[in-house]
Amino acid sequence: MDWQPDQPTLDLIRHLALQNSYQYAGKGQAGSVISRIMGSREDLRQHGKFIAPLVGKEVAKANAMAQKDGLDAVREILESEAPELLEKKVQTRREGLPELPKLNSRKPVLRFAPNPNGPLSFGHSRGLVINGQYAKELDGELILRFDDTDTTVKPPMLEAYDSIPKQQEWLCGFPAHRIVIASERMDKYHEYATKMLEGGFGYVCTCSAESFREFRVSKQECPCRVNSVDENLELWRKMNDPEGFQPGEAVLRVKTDMALKNPALRDWPAARIQTNPHPRVGDKWRVWPLLDFQSAIEDYLQGVTHIIRGKDLMDSTRKQTLLYAHFGWEYPETIYWGRVKVHEFGAFSTSQMKRDIAEGIFDGWDDPRLPTISALSRRGIKSDSLRAFWIELGLTQKDISVPLSTLYSHNTKAIDAQAPRLAFVRNAYPVKLNGDFPKTGTISSHSDTEMPPRQYSIDEGVWIEEEDSGKPIRLKDLCDIDATGNVESIDRSDKRSVVHWVAGGTPSKLTIADGQDIITVEGILEDHNYPVGTILQLERIGYAIVEDDGLLMVHD
Repeated sequence: MDWQPDQPTLDLIRHLALQNSYQYAGKGQAGSVISRIMGSREDLRQHGKFIAPLVGKEVAKANAMAQKDGLDAVREILESEAPELLEKKVQTRREGLPELPKLNSRKPVLRFAPNPNGPLSFGHSRGLVINGQYAKELDGELILRFDDTDTTVKPPMLEAYDSIPKQQEWLCGFPAHRIVIASERMDKYHEYATKMLEGGFGYVCTCSAESFREFRVSKQECPCRVNSVDENLELWRKMNDPEGFQPGEAVLRVKTDMALKNPALRDWPAARIQTNPHPRVGDKWRVWPLLDFQSAIEDYLQGVTHIIRGKDLMDSTRKQTLLYAHFGWEYPETIYWGRVKVHEFGAFSTSQMKRDIAEGIFDGWDDPRLPTISALSRRGIKSDSLRAFWIELGLTQKDISVPLSTLYSHNTKAIDAQAPRLAFVRNAYPVKLNGDFPKTGTISSHSDTEMPPRQYSIDEGVWIEEEDSGKPIRLKDLCDIDATGNVESIDRSDKRSVVHWVAGGTPSKLTIADGQDIITVEGILEDHNYPVGTILQLERIGYAIVEDDGLLMVHD
């Protein structure tokens, strides 16, 4: 029997049709009404083929009424039967981050847990900003935790242990309340691994990776799963004995359920044998926890209340929740975000950047072409700008793609008021000035501040950019000249192009990071006394930062 709508559904269709017709002056659209219905009534989605003709009929009737009797007639019906549909909903844009869920009047404890296999990157800055902002706003704690227990795939880099805390403080505006180094807390992970074996919810598996993969796919238990507690403890001892198991011969697993719908959750691995020396603790340990186990134990020990992570780590949450259930612990509240892709950065990994630097493709971690925090800082990107960028994007789970110009717009707000104006003439072309003009004088350093003006002194001529030569132009704040340099007017007399210029000056260069390329532009820089690190606004070019050997482009 065909589906039949009840009276409330018929009323909903009619009222939404009237609302749509009223909103669009008698030209309502059935498709818009259908979308509203399907979006608000999940139970009706399976009956779309019946809903659509009903909507079409009601929209046609509403449009006919509006055209015959006027919009007031449509409005009167809505006022009488569904006045809520006439209420204009004013959408207010939320500023800042959403409230942390389930805070329950407690102070939040949050953590940022990078792998120190390199310095922090632009991607890391999101976790730092979001977690740091919540800790700051709610008088909570921010833990900086080094997840450095992988000595094989992502071996730690000693320099990162020093650089990361500095970058964290620079970006958050305060130092982390606690610093935890996982490799120095291995005894804790071994303690809880032993408790897991003693509790019967963990076991040592000696199956090959290929064999266990078959068990996992077929939802069958591996033979090791039935080991007794004593057998597992003995196998665990052999894992830690240099004369016992070797890498790949045994792994510690968490007992879950081999029939779970998600294969990744079935008896997942908690620890393995690694014999690569660790740069901080050397060969002291043979068995190292995998990240999901180590992180879960540490979150519990540190009292973490909220975990904010990418939605690609949902399986980690599921694994860790199962482990917490075994121990009888309450899992932290977890919030997810989607991926953010920045067009200009493309795909970079810390491991790949490390290899490229070693091969001389990049000059170091602060190479302006790299998306590292040190490179962004070198380029004049302010910590305030990165914070504003990530807070504006918020915590949506939707994957989004943004251009660097979005970050640059925030940075412009942060640097413009303190950035003095200066002239840099690219492809410098000499122009001899003929006639009367002010040979000495001052030019404003900034229109909106009380910065001291720039002094100039002209002997015979000035430098301009070659592309500005050979035509009548206005030398900014000086005079009008014809194509050959004859002074025609001191007061601007027409709509000719206004160009910047340099009197005297110093040969210099401007370095520009353009994707994976470095462009060096030679030119003449106006004389100045600004120290290294000063951000300038170059006339008609953009923002640049003073370096030892010239200028580095910040952004336009």
